[in-house]
Amino acid sequence: MKQMIPENSSLRQSCESIQWKGRDAIRLANGIVELISLTGGGHLAAFRFLDGDDRSSQNVLWEAPWTTLDPGQDWSPEMSQLYGAPETGKFIAGYTGHALCLDYFGEPSAEKAAAGLGIHGEAAISQWKVVGSAEPGNAHCRLTVSLPISRLTFEREIRLANGQGVAYIQETVSNQRDHEHKFDWVQHVTFGNPFVSEVASTFAVSAQSGMTSPFGYEGDSLLPDNCFFSWPHVKQGDGNKSVDLRLPFTTKKKSYLAGLRLDPKHAIEHLLAVNWKFRLGVGYCFRRQDFPWMAIWEENCTRRYAPWNGNTQARGMEFGTTPLPLAATEGFSDKRFSDTPRGCTIDARGKKTARYIMFLSAVPEEMQSIDHVVPVGNAIHIYDAGGTASLQVPADGCEEFLA
Repeated sequence: MKQMIPENSSLRQSCESIQWKGRDAIRLANGIVELISLTGGGHLAAFRFLDGDDRSSQNVLWEAPWTTLDPGQDWSPEMSQLYGAPETGKFIAGYTGHALCLDYFGEPSAEKAAAGLGIHGEAAISQWKVVGSAEPGNAHCRLTVSLPISRLTFEREIRLANGQGVAYIQETVSNQRDHEHKFDWVQHVTFGNPFVSEVASTFAVSAQSGMTSPFGYEGDSLLPDNCFFSWPHVKQGDGNKSVDLRLPFTTKKKSYLAGLRLDPKHAIEHLLAVNWKFRLGVGYCFRRQDFPWMAIWEENCTRRYAPWNGNTQARGMEFGTTPLPLAATEGFSDKRFSDTPRGCTIDARGKKTARYIMFLSAVPEEMQSIDHVVPVGNAIHIYDAGGTASLQVPADGCEEFLA
């Protein structure tokens, strides 16, 4: 089934500076969808259909339930009470939706910690700049950020397809050193309520196998530690019981962290989430050469300290160059994953570029399952569990963009 664009849709392209929950942001819109990017930390904060009802126009990205802040403020004891110690709190204070983890994923090295950095690197706690003026007639923008401690610069270019629910994103990292540099690059994508719920949502990922975290999760992990598994089921204990990672929030007060190796048979990997009640789907397609791993992280009312306070649900599907946020530890050393590289290297004064696509889709009533996604020509084909291409999402040039 090909997804149709409503005839009465306004196809106006726009790019404008706005305030989003009190924070500076850039809003891209094309009459079908809007995508909002915060300049504080570069978070992609909202992606939704326009002119829909309450269900179909939901923001599909997770919105932090606490008040978030732009970076640059002096850290204070009061902020530690609200967001936690600065090692984690600086990231948490600004975090919402889709964040960027750059240079490392997880805790910093001793050297980076001494320089004042915390989890997930410098990009998400830095102020980004918009390159050029916002153009009212063009749903396109470029944002840059300079990372002086990491000695990297980063550029993200976002373009909404004309009259389609698709965003094309190209990112470039530049090395300011006179020697090569190895680093991690992870898209910290997070979903949450109301789009993701335990009774109405399903995830599909082009994954092959994985390993659970060797360190559990806050003492209340749903999954056993350091356990190899084949996607999507993780066995629990000695019996036949297992957890299906395609289904979110299955056990209240139990959360987890796991790393996935994405399928090496695919040049283009994918992530897809569907809410069957809203009949709404969101997906990402990306090149395996850029991002061969995915970390799955689920917070299900486990963290009782601020700002989580034991009542937060969030589902992270974080594709990147490494499987788990274990930058400061060896971790994930199982030899079954030794053929898939971790991290990426950039030459002295060199550049490295990655591309991915975000898309929104209405889900027809006759579609009852999801399995995999393939960009072909000018459409993203979504297949059900029976192998039928149940839905085609118009996406001009999607295959060529990811080639």
